[in-house]
Amino acid sequence: MGFRSDMRVLWHLVTSKAASGANHQERLEAFYSGQREAYDSFRRRLLHGRERLMELLPLPSSGGTLIDMGGGTGSNLEALGARIESLEKASLLDLCPSLLQVARERIAQKGWSNVEVIHGDATRHQPPQLVDVVTFSYSLTMIPDWFEAVTHAWNILKPGGVIGVVDFYVPRKWPDAGRKKGSGFTRSFWPTWFGYDNVFLSSDHLPFLSLRFDPVVVEEQQGKVPYMLGLKAPYYIFVGKKL
Repeated sequence: MGFRSDMRVLWHLVTSKAASGANHQERLEAFYSGQREAYDSFRRRLLHGRERLMELLPLPSSGGTLIDMGGGTGSNLEALGARIESLEKASLLDLCPSLLQVARERIAQKGWSNVEVIHGDATRHQPPQLVDVVTFSYSLTMIPDWFEAVTHAWNILKPGGVIGVVDFYVPRKWPDAGRKKGSGFTRSFWPTWFGYDNVFLSSDHLPFLSLRFDPVVVEEQQGKVPYMLGLKAPYYIFVGKKL
């Protein structure tokens, strides 16, 4: 993958405005189907903090269960390294068929016998039993009812279960103590830029997560955006326990 594949992805990003669909699933498929092969290569340089989130997750020593909500191609699970083998089951849930096909190919290549792919909605999927860990890696900003997804994650977690989130966001103009303050440029430019592709940055993610879960790790960072002349977009990492 190189410059040519990057240009193909950028073309889809720029022209995504023309993608249409009667529902969220159809819009996701219209957006991602043409860039599925180059998805991981480009996003690796855009979606910062995913590996760190997975490293920070306190997984059960053995027999645990994890659901990656909006897990796309399954690349997030690679960051677990050998720890994925200790899980009884890891479920990768997404609404986009094209990305899930890449995930199936990855699972087969890796030989992950304990990983399953689920075509489903992060606000509605009901696992057969309560789970130990729920993760959202750059998916909350693409879920229309993201607050419902967070609440649903709380509902399907075991008592003391863990949620892990990494995503773009907007630091508040007047943040809570200890949180970063967003400049006027950050608060106006990035929501407009990402909103063009139906990625909706919010200043409410961290406050809402901190309200529903007991924060264990909260990090606020900035990461470079490919071909944006050094501009950095704000992102956060949140790990919390079910209250």
